[in-house]
Amino acid sequence: MARAKAISLHEFTAAVHGAVKAAMLKHPKFKLELPQGIEFSYLIRGFPVPEAVLNNVTLAETQAFANEIVGHLSNAQPEALADIRGGIAQGAIYSAGRHVILGIPPVVDSFLLER
Repeated sequence: MARAKAISLHEFTAAVHGAVKAAMLKHPKFKLELPQGIEFSYLIRGFPVPEAVLNNVTLAETQAFANEIVGHLSNAQPEALADIRGGIAQGAIYSAGRHVILGIPPVVDSFLLER
């Protein structure tokens, strides 16, 4: 079995915050609080999009915002996104009812999250 990749939680969180800030500058309709936690499952989920924002954006704008975040993360934390299939980094959008969560799809089989 291949050894898991090690990713610093502190560095990854800082990279997520930087990516969200940069994406908000490029997409001013997305006025969000910085995510305070990261959840790992079928989707690496960073944060929900408030309904007040969703009422003023299209699905295409939401996808562009998610892609912007992933683009910044792929530069800041390449070890977390190094195995993206096809080399094209795209954000993920999970929606159930009016609850929308932005994140990135997991791209490695496993990784070790370190302090």
